[in-house]
Amino acid sequence: MVDNNTIIINCIEVCQPIGKFYVGKITWQNLLDISYSDIRRIQKEELGAIDSYLGIQRELSPNRLKEIAKYVSFSDATFPSSIVLSIKSIDKETDEPNILGYDNATGTLTLNKSDKIAQIIDGQHRVFGIQKFIENNHLFNKTFVFDLIVTLFIDIDPDEESMIFSTINKAQTKVNKSLVYDLFDLAKTRSPQRTAHNLVKLLDEKAGSPLFGMVKRLGVANDVNRETITQATLVECILNYISNDGEEMKDRDILMRGKKLDLISGKELERRFFRNWFIEEKDAQIAKLLWDYFLAIKKRWPQAWENKSILVKSTGIIALMKFLAPIVNHLGVERNISVEEFSKIFDSIEIDDNEFNTTKYIPGVKGQSELYKDLINSSGLNKIILTDGICKRPHRFDSIFAELPESQKFYTKDVRHKCAGCAFDQGYEDAIKGITNGIRLDELDISQAGTVRHKDPIEAYNMGYRSGLKSKNK
Repeated sequence: MVDNNTIIINCIEVCQPIGKFYVGKITWQNLLDISYSDIRRIQKEELGAIDSYLGIQRELSPNRLKEIAKYVSFSDATFPSSIVLSIKSIDKETDEPNILGYDNATGTLTLNKSDKIAQIIDGQHRVFGIQKFIENNHLFNKTFVFDLIVTLFIDIDPDEESMIFSTINKAQTKVNKSLVYDLFDLAKTRSPQRTAHNLVKLLDEKAGSPLFGMVKRLGVANDVNRETITQATLVECILNYISNDGEEMKDRDILMRGKKLDLISGKELERRFFRNWFIEEKDAQIAKLLWDYFLAIKKRWPQAWENKSILVKSTGIIALMKFLAPIVNHLGVERNISVEEFSKIFDSIEIDDNEFNTTKYIPGVKGQSELYKDLINSSGLNKIILTDGICKRPHRFDSIFAELPESQKFYTKDVRHKCAGCAFDQGYEDAIKGITNGIRLDELDISQAGTVRHKDPIEAYNMGYRSGLKSKNK
């Protein structure tokens, strides 16, 4: 017979120097019913013994809760470590028992289902992250199954609670980020992290690569004279052009569930120009572009490269990877950009080999920012990027526009060379939104690059409109 006034936890009794405690499992619903975070009491007390107690639980971080709420929706979500709780056997206010007994024969601990009897010593973000996920998704209690491991201490004092928290959090060694990315190599499922890791591994191990032997694998240098850049730094730079910030795990989860990621276009593709190649499993294209890019850099500044200056350390690599974005958007997204094309841009940059030093470019964010500014200003790409009305979108090179007729004859001088790619996008969006006004030439950027050169924007608009209707009616 189920007693709605009690909670029965299957657990084992553990004896250690601190005394007896219990380790078992509990549903997330039951844990939320009985638990609270000590931060409430900390905020009320400012003096006395509580000063030594401030470490027990940090304030709930909204960003951390958001991350966990997202994480628990993944198909392989897991919290294998314990939520640590402290429970008083008797409720001081009601004088009623919180602990109704432990049965050695059945291995069950029975708790009184009173409101908030268990104080969370460690694990509050996991508990309330699940709660946030449930609230965000309007799920009922029976819809979501997630058992949690709990460690329950009974009748321990604040000093012991503080010591337990300190032992758990201060004695832990932070896992090296490069090791984390290296472990994605063991995964069977395709993911942005695994692809980025494999790309870095290729660039580091393949003979002839401009980055051959220069990556600190697992974050630790085996050859301090050659290895100048950490695996994690380079992986994260590549991930920035595959997934939106913080969305890598979401992309991975979608792929793990056997679903497909949607291709992107327009402004989004300008920002994440490796994404479609990743989705289409064209990792070799990404590898070639990165290989040729760094080869052009090595050729432009051979002394700085070989002397292991800041050019090949975090300051330089991060700035260079940021500089890759305006170059790709200028030369064309999803194109096989050659070493010669990259070299033409780098040859125009007036920075000498000996300028790549820590005096001019201070290690850290400031130095990265200064180097990026110098690269973009000296190359002239800042003028191209800031020029209004010039289309820089990757659709300029889309092969579908090659079939369009050429026509500029009916346009006045001020509206010649309107981008057929922009016209196509305008027609597509109009069809999706039900707009029937027709093409609006004054809203289109101009372009004479790639396959849109001299193509009829009116025909492109009509093509886009037909495509939009087809998508809308699916």
